[in-house]
Amino acid sequence: MKIFFIPLLFVLLLLHGCATKTTPPPPPATPGMPGVIPPTQRPYKIMGKTYYPLPSSEGYVEKGVASWYGKQFHGRKTSNGEVYDMYEETAAHKTLPMNTQVLVQNLENGKEMVVRVNDRGPFVKDRIIDLSLTAARKLGIVDHGTATVKVTALGEAKTYRQGNLEVARFLPHQNLQQGDFYVQIGSFTNQNNALRLQDKMQKQGNSAVITQFGRGDRRFYRVQVQAGSTLTMARNMEKEFNGNGYPDAFVVAR
Repeated sequence: MKIFFIPLLFVLLLLHGCATKTTPPPPPATPGMPGVIPPTQRPYKIMGKTYYPLPSSEGYVEKGVASWYGKQFHGRKTSNGEVYDMYEETAAHKTLPMNTQVLVQNLENGKEMVVRVNDRGPFVKDRIIDLSLTAARKLGIVDHGTATVKVTALGEAKTYRQGNLEVARFLPHQNLQQGDFYVQIGSFTNQNNALRLQDKMQKQGNSAVITQFGRGDRRFYRVQVQAGSTLTMARNMEKEFNGNGYPDAFVVAR
């Protein structure tokens, strides 16, 4: 599995940005045609943890904690190159494709609304989405700061100009729930440590593999446990490992 590393400047933007509209992107490529992977779809690393953007938003549903960000980020660049406008209805998400429209339901008061993902974050444990000030106000979470929500992806939207009109299009994607999923539970520079963890997992009845990754003159040995063929199964295993001594475990899709 090829890993890409994002320049330091881009990482800083990821940490501080979460943005106003720029020129609409060109029409989407014909499905199935090869193309360059957008920077926002490449794996990236924040505070020692690697995040793998999902290839599709289709089928994504998750419950967790929502937070919001406002004036201190207003006017700064977001991860997709826009400028953060806290008065628009946008959000930051760690792995959903940019421009995904998501329905956010506040499970504490019943309020709900649709927002567009245009940034990466929040990089705080247990939080699944960071909302703009306007979105947070409409959902009733500004005063408390956080709320338990349900996030449902409605589709990945692309906008482009057709003559004098701006046209929106939802792109077809494969079912996100189907795939080859693993949960990474450890990364070591000492191969023997990786082998011991792999052996421990196998004795517990888990199928574990070791993948190698080189960076400069260092080599890392990553232990990944097979998590099944659906994202739901993988997320459940991730949470299980998080609560049993592996707080930094995360899902990897192959």
